[in-house]
Amino acid sequence: MNISNKLEGKRLPVDLVLSNAKVYTRRGIVEAGLAIDNGRIFRIAKETNLPQASTKLDLRGCVVLPGLIDMHVHLRDQQFAYKEDFFTGTSAAAAGGVTLTVDMPNNKPVTMSSKSLRERMKLAEKRIIVNVAFYSAFPATLGEIPSIVEEGAVGFKLFLSQRIGGLDIEDNDVLLRAFNKAGEMNVPVAVHAEDKEILENIKNKMKQAERNDMNAYLEVHPPNAEMKAIQRIIQLVKESKVRVHFCHISSAAGLNAFLAVKKMGFSVTCEVTPHHLFLSHEHLKRCRTTALVHPPLRTKRDVKALWNALTRGLIDTIASDHAPHTIEEKEDKSIWDVKPGIPGLETMLPLLLTQVNEGTLALSDLVKMTSEKPAEIFSLKDRGSLDEGCLADLVVVDVHRKHKIDSSRFLSKAKYSPFDGWKVKGKPIKTFVNGQLVMDEGEIVAKPGTGQIVVWKNCSH
Repeated sequence: MNISNKLEGKRLPVDLVLSNAKVYTRRGIVEAGLAIDNGRIFRIAKETNLPQASTKLDLRGCVVLPGLIDMHVHLRDQQFAYKEDFFTGTSAAAAGGVTLTVDMPNNKPVTMSSKSLRERMKLAEKRIIVNVAFYSAFPATLGEIPSIVEEGAVGFKLFLSQRIGGLDIEDNDVLLRAFNKAGEMNVPVAVHAEDKEILENIKNKMKQAERNDMNAYLEVHPPNAEMKAIQRIIQLVKESKVRVHFCHISSAAGLNAFLAVKKMGFSVTCEVTPHHLFLSHEHLKRCRTTALVHPPLRTKRDVKALWNALTRGLIDTIASDHAPHTIEEKEDKSIWDVKPGIPGLETMLPLLLTQVNEGTLALSDLVKMTSEKPAEIFSLKDRGSLDEGCLADLVVVDVHRKHKIDSSRFLSKAKYSPFDGWKVKGKPIKTFVNGQLVMDEGEIVAKPGTGQIVVWKNCSH
C-alpha cells in the first residue's frame, strides 16, 4: 500500500501544498503541484487533484528539484568551530539547495570511534538546519568498526595523503582487513586518493630548495600521485567485497585509472567537485592561495577530460568538498602552511544550473549526480527523488535568475571564494527539509535543530 492510500483516511487538510510549479520527476518535468504531509510527499498532481492544505505557496512557475545530497562536506565545529560550526555550515547548505550533507571525519577531535561519533551527533542535533550524516575515520582497532556503524556512521573515510584516524595507511594488509570489515557491514569507504610517499618526497625537495611558490605546490601534488593511489586501492577492491567511492577525482590520469576498473564491473564510484570542473592552473595565478585545494586545480586538459567523462555519464556524483577556513589561514606567507580548501555549498548549484542554461549539462544529469546517485550509494531509499511517499527534501529554483556570486554574503563563516564575481544563471530560492521551509530567498527561516541526523540504514536519531 502506498503512502497516498495510507493517508487517504486522515483528516484533511494536508500540511502544505506547493502550487503552480514545474516538478522534476523521473519522467521529466511536469507542470503540477506537490502536497506535503507529515514531512513526506503526499501527492504530485495537477492543481484540481491536490487536497486542501493548511498552508499553500504559489511557486509562480519555478522548478522544484530533489534537495541535493552533498557527499563531501567538512562542517567543522568542536575545536574547529572558529572555521565553521554545525549551524553556519548547514545554513550554507540550505542556501545552496542542499538538504543532506555527509560530514567528513578530519575534525578536532577526529571522528574515529563510536564515542567520538556519538558526541559529534549529540552536538549536531541541536544546531543543524538541514539533515546531516557522518563518515568516520577507521579506528586503530578494527574490531570497533561494527559499533561505529551501529552508532550511525554511513561510511568510512580513508585519507591516503596523510594519516588521519587509526590505520597505518602504508600497510596494505591493514587496509585490506579494514576494507573487509567495512564490506561485512555493507558500508562504503570513501578515499582521498593521493600517494603520501610521492607527496612527501617532492615536498622535502622543495623545502630544501627553499621553494615557496605556487608552482612548487603544484609539483608536490602531481597527477601521478592521484593515479598511483587509485591503482593501489583498486588492487584492494579486487581482493575484498567493499564498495569504494573515490573522492574529488581531479586529473585525466586519475580518471583513466578509475574508469579502467569501473569497466571491469567492480563496485566503485567517483565524484568530481565544481572547482575541478570550473577552475584550472590559470585561476591559481589570479586567485592565489584562495584557490588552493587538495588535490590541486589541474590543467585545462584535465578539466576537459573531466567534462568529457561527465557528459558521457561516467562520473557518478558531484560534491562540493566544502572545506572552510579563516581568511588568515588561507593567506599564510608560507605556501606550505596555507590551509587547503574552499567553501562550496553555496556556489555548487548556481554554477551547475548555469551549465544547464548554457546547454552544457542536462538537468537530468545534474539531478542524477547530486541527488539520485548519492542516495543510492548510501541506500537512502526515500531520499534523492521526488516521488510520492519520499521525504519532502526539495529545492525550488528560479532557473532564469541571473546574479553574481558574492562571498561576503555567504552564510558560511568562510567569506571568500575563487568564484567571487562570477555571473551565474539559476538560483535556489526556497529549500524544504523534511517538509519544512528552512530557506527563503537566501534567508534561514527555521530554528537550529530542524534538520535530522541520518544514520546507516536510513534510521534517524
